[in-house]
Amino acid sequence: MIKNCSTVKDINKKKPELESIIGELLTFKNRTLAIAESCTGGLIAHRITNIPGSSLYFQCGLTTYSNQAKIDLLGVYESTLQEFGAVSEQVAIQMAQGVRSLAKTDYGLGVTGIAGPGGATAQKPVGLVYVAACSDTNLLVKRFQFSGDRIRIKRLTSESALEMLKGIIEEE
Repeated sequence: MIKNCSTVKDINKKKPELESIIGELLTFKNRTLAIAESCTGGLIAHRITNIPGSSLYFQCGLTTYSNQAKIDLLGVYESTLQEFGAVSEQVAIQMAQGVRSLAKTDYGLGVTGIAGPGGATAQKPVGLVYVAACSDTNLLVKRFQFSGDRIRIKRLTSESALEMLKGIIEEE
């Protein structure tokens, strides 16, 4: 005899996706978001805009893949790129702050990393990612080292970035 068996209805229940929770938080708090992505290639913005009504809180997403785009569009300092490299805590912070300033939003998210399989060095291996989330009163930046192929690294990066964003929104 099977005990404590879930019904089919219970099995089909899914916990809400992070992007849905973020959308609810931003809507409830009447706040806005802009995203600057590099290694994720727009995946985070894609996830955010999959939520109906996201135009209420999502202002823009920029995929700034090249260093020049980071400089020209986000205001990342060329000296920062030269000193620390595109995949660095400093660049992630400047990306988040730059896109927030550009779009005049309450929150900014910046993501930079090496999705692979190429582009790595001994100091910066494939899967190294920096994510920064900011508001006018908070700044959170984290370093991640993911493993796997390009698609897995992008997926894990987007999930981690959204988790960080959720945390910073909940704090305020």
